[in-house]
Amino acid sequence: MAFAERPARGTDYQLGALALFVAAFTILAALGFQYIGGYVPCMLCLIERYAYYAGIPLLFIALVLTAGGYRRMATLLFLLVALGFLANTGLGIYHAGAEWKFWPGPSACGGGESLTTSAGNLLNDIQHIKVIKCDEAALRFLGISFAGWNVVASLLLTAIAFGAASAAWARRSV
Repeated sequence: MAFAERPARGTDYQLGALALFVAAFTILAALGFQYIGGYVPCMLCLIERYAYYAGIPLLFIALVLTAGGYRRMATLLFLLVALGFLANTGLGIYHAGAEWKFWPGPSACGGGESLTTSAGNLLNDIQHIKVIKCDEAALRFLGISFAGWNVVASLLLTAIAFGAASAAWARRSV
């Protein structure tokens, strides 16, 4: 049955491809804001990216498995991705809540600056280091911070990945 039917016609494949696109777009946007826009991420921002770094290759593998007719294994990967983004949604809610001062953020929260590798520059770097706080939004777009948009994206990706898993499970014996 491998590659016997057109996988792009299956809902599982379409939803998996949509999840892959949304996840890739989201992390590329975050990296663009960091490296092009100059917005240095805080510690929680960097941790929230892990779901994307793990989810994108897992989604790709799930799509390959779906195309090959291995829907049971694809179902497991889609579920794993969905659970990862569900956990990321919770972390994003915590982060956004800390930004809105609903609760305190982590006590040790600094930015993702690079480490000094030269002893001669150490004192200069210490004097000019900018600590990025997890409880302060660097930018708000439509009233929502980066952490808030991560909640929206992660929740959407959770729903799409669960949908892909459900569709793959329904087609497992087809």
